[in-house]
Amino acid sequence: MTVWVGTSWKMNKSLAESRDYARGLLAGLATREAGMVQPFVIPPATAIAAVAEILAEDGRVLLGAQNAHWEDSGAWTGELSVPQVADAGARMVEIGHSERREHFGETDETARRKVAATLRHDLIPLLCIGEPTGVKDAGGSTDFILEQAARALDGLGEEQLARVMIAYEPIWAIGEHGRPATVDELEKPFAALGQEYGGRIAGLLYGGSVGLDNAAALLGIQHVDGLFVGRTAWDLKGYLRLIDIAAGR
Repeated sequence: MTVWVGTSWKMNKSLAESRDYARGLLAGLATREAGMVQPFVIPPATAIAAVAEILAEDGRVLLGAQNAHWEDSGAWTGELSVPQVADAGARMVEIGHSERREHFGETDETARRKVAATLRHDLIPLLCIGEPTGVKDAGGSTDFILEQAARALDGLGEEQLARVMIAYEPIWAIGEHGRPATVDELEKPFAALGQEYGGRIAGLLYGGSVGLDNAAALLGIQHVDGLFVGRTAWDLKGYLRLIDIAAGR
């Protein structure tokens, strides 16, 4: 079974820093038996092409984009299309992150359009879902994330769905001020996601305050196929250690 370990760099790293990370990642992987681990990195748009050029030397690391528009071209100032990020070397598109929803007005409908566009161009949609603190405290986490995923994946056939990845990232657990989730808190949401999507999609990931101290426990939760990591993986040593953990070292 494939174990996914990925990171989005968000609005961090210069071109030089991105190239150094990519070169170091390939060097680190060359000394490891990663087994069934599939690494992926999602740099800022400015660095996609530069990182792609380096990662192409090996081919083991999947490269993504943090966002892409649902239209292939047009008068969308400041946006990038799926064909454009694919042309730069991306093979995955992150969609629907809570920061995009909160600060840029993205909705389940825009997520649905982006998922469809990503699939149309044979890239992998990485759909992010997650509930805010108020929903969790009210006991509505499971219903919220199932509805969120259903709306974004509406209209897809089984063959299309099989190419989708979902990252469950509860809003209360992500970011600088996020609180690490306990295994007990995650078992019910993943049981529900596994019942609905297990065996039907490419992978179910967890993201939210993932660190070296809790990665193994998180990977042990039923239906968790991998980790989508923030700050811990921005440091190359941390990312390589996470790969080791996922590989069972």
